[in-house]
Amino acid sequence: MKSKDLLLKDVLLIESALLYDLNKEIKMQINEVPNAKVGIVAGSKSDQETVDKITAVLDAFGIVWEFNILSAHRTPNATAKYAREAAGRGLQVLIGVAGLAAALPGVLAGHTILPVIGLPCAGGPLNGVDALHSIVQMPPGIPVATVGIGNGKNAGYLAAHIVAIADPAVREKLVAYRKGLGDIEG
Repeated sequence: MKSKDLLLKDVLLIESALLYDLNKEIKMQINEVPNAKVGIVAGSKSDQETVDKITAVLDAFGIVWEFNILSAHRTPNATAKYAREAAGRGLQVLIGVAGLAAALPGVLAGHTILPVIGLPCAGGPLNGVDALHSIVQMPPGIPVATVGIGNGKNAGYLAAHIVAIADPAVREKLVAYRKGLGDIEG
């Protein structure tokens, strides 16, 4: 029978190997799309259904986007690097999709001056309420705009509004969309 110290060393070695593999996998997934205006970052592959709601809206407005899976907890350096480099690559807004502790949008906001939209995902014992509370309670000076739990469509629409500030073609499509809702008189 192994001593406690040896068992702890075995656990730490296994944990280090798993984290190395996870970091290696996530690094290979970094996806930089030329001319992208919106960077979508999800904490997990399980958030794909929510991400699909965002991308459907962005596609409808002709907005180029990129999608990456990064973790505020498992790959904090890669996440910070992505956020720091986003503006320099031409991105205009980031969307952080996260559940449970939902630190991802805040970590993104802490490493960029780009607007960050936080999208809390439903899941866990509190069905996304914990993620919502985590995202909306950012410290002064590091804001994260937050949409409703699982509301990928509104994250996409908010991103479109932000992109429309500097892109007349997106602005025109957005005005036409809003006219269609009866919001703007024609």
